[in-house]
Amino acid sequence: MGQVILEFFTADIKGTAERDMRFTKAALITLSFILAFLFSLKGLSGGAVMLDRVVAVVNKEVITWSELYKMMEYEASDKVRAMSEQDRMKIFRDNEAIFLDRLIDMRLEVQEAGRIGLEVGSEEVKEAIEDIKKKYSLTDKALEESLKKDGLTFEEYKKRLSEQILVGQLVNREIRSKIVLSEGEAKKYYEANRDKFAESETFKLREILLKKPEQDADKKAVEEKASLIMQRLKAGEDFSALAREYSDDPSGKNGGDLGYVKKSYMAKEFVEVLSHMKVGDFSNPFWTEKGLHIIKLDEKVPPKTPAETMESVKKQLAEAEFSERYKSWIKGLREKAHIEIRL
Repeated sequence: MGQVILEFFTADIKGTAERDMRFTKAALITLSFILAFLFSLKGLSGGAVMLDRVVAVVNKEVITWSELYKMMEYEASDKVRAMSEQDRMKIFRDNEAIFLDRLIDMRLEVQEAGRIGLEVGSEEVKEAIEDIKKKYSLTDKALEESLKKDGLTFEEYKKRLSEQILVGQLVNREIRSKIVLSEGEAKKYYEANRDKFAESETFKLREILLKKPEQDADKKAVEEKASLIMQRLKAGEDFSALAREYSDDPSGKNGGDLGYVKKSYMAKEFVEVLSHMKVGDFSNPFWTEKGLHIIKLDEKVPPKTPAETMESVKKQLAEAEFSERYKSWIKGLREKAHIEIRL
């Protein structure tokens, strides 16, 4: 997407989590959850007012200016959201074409799924919602409140989620299920990329981050807030709920979930603190250059065995193959479609 996208539309996370890009059920559900919010008709921040208009037509279906800008608004980093309305809108305008392409591709996928007769049942959607609530430690009330804040009714949310499950099924059927790799290919790739697959211990973490103040004199106030959080944790309150309430990190809205992070990717302060923790423990507050952290260790995963490493090699190869085939497949859908750009 280019340097601007990488800089301005990427969340600031701690460490480098290992991401599995397979369209497994869990990955699809997570993707569905994010995208369902992303396409909600959420009001733009600030005071910008502009009449809605059509920015693209995809086989007689329209994409509006509001859809495009809600997408960019949702994906914007905290850095962009902190900008003035004028500066933020300039960033958005500079990247309209890139994000519009993504919206067009998604619209084509939904249309193709309908053309070949794929359907998603209500039970599948219900099961996906239950899995989402479990993954993000959400009650029915918390989920509905989150939807309400983003201007989305529960019925609208179910419709968006259904569409994303549909797209996942389509991609599995048309591309991923047709990828077959041999042992020879995997071994050859492993030998050429041994350093990539060097294994280290992995930790599943949650975090509450209180950002470092600009003035050292203000550190005491941050430490007092951390002390209050620790009192509530020791009293038995839920870590995820407190992360949503207090954390300044983007992961806070997901209960502080940082996912699985390799030890070799962590800052030395994290490694030191984790060396004294057991699964289920939460740490005392500790400082890094980012701010004051409290972490919870949900799971500890030992380094992979040789067989597990080879399986990772196969997955990585399959993902590279998938990426190439997906580009070709989307290109084919575009060539057969009537697409009109009106930016």
